[in-house]
Amino acid sequence: MTLCPTQTPYLSVIIPAYNEARRLPLFLPRVIAHLNGRGYPYEILVVDDGSHDQTAHAVRMAAKTCSHLRLVQLTRNMGKGAAVRRGMQAARGTIQLFADADGATPIEELERLEAALIAGADLAIGSRALASHNPAFRVHARWHRSLLGNLFNNLVRRLGIQHIADTQCGFKLFRQPVAQDLFAVSCVDGYAFDLELLHIAHQRRYRIAEVPINWTDQPGSKVRPWRDGSLMIRELLAIRRREAQGLYRPRSRPAASSVEPALATVEPTHF
Repeated sequence: MTLCPTQTPYLSVIIPAYNEARRLPLFLPRVIAHLNGRGYPYEILVVDDGSHDQTAHAVRMAAKTCSHLRLVQLTRNMGKGAAVRRGMQAARGTIQLFADADGATPIEELERLEAALIAGADLAIGSRALASHNPAFRVHARWHRSLLGNLFNNLVRRLGIQHIADTQCGFKLFRQPVAQDLFAVSCVDGYAFDLELLHIAHQRRYRIAEVPINWTDQPGSKVRPWRDGSLMIRELLAIRRREAQGLYRPRSRPAASSVEPALATVEPTHF
């Protein structure tokens, strides 16, 4: 399934990676095997966010057996939001997923998010919160991360982002015009980039589907709960200031692009 240079992939998978030389070699083969089995043209973009270990080498080794895998390197560590934004800007897929490099969300959960787009959503976001209340799903998280996550989500709702139970899950799928629109406006480089994206999407009246998914906490997390939590709160306040300044107001409707037949009947709802 070799992708011609002029052929548009149906799916782009963007994986931000910072010092992930240990976990990426475990996750990438699972992603590649699953996407090969789907039969649709795809591309995988791993964005190396200025790693100091052998992350880039691990990607190059995997690319020897997968022609759909590309490495995008940032010259310095800029933050997860910056890495995802760079990957989305380089992506060509009709639908575009970003997934965390730790593999906490199995790549097979892609189909759940894809179904939400087929049903009419403009973007679909994985939700551990919804899954935790549904016995059909399994969510394994360390107690302190669950506690801090609940406290942070409560604060997020108080500060203006409503009706979303889990803003921070690193598994989100976008229609290409929607991704292009949102990431062209977003500014946050840190972990609060999810919040900004969802806030912009809400302001621009995109249809957001929150989808329960299976999720298992992985060892080696880069998240520092207290330090990163306080930084995210500052970034959230900055988001509110940008919104008050009108920086997130829509300027034009994103151009429609050709899509897989099941998605062709629904256009992004951008006003």
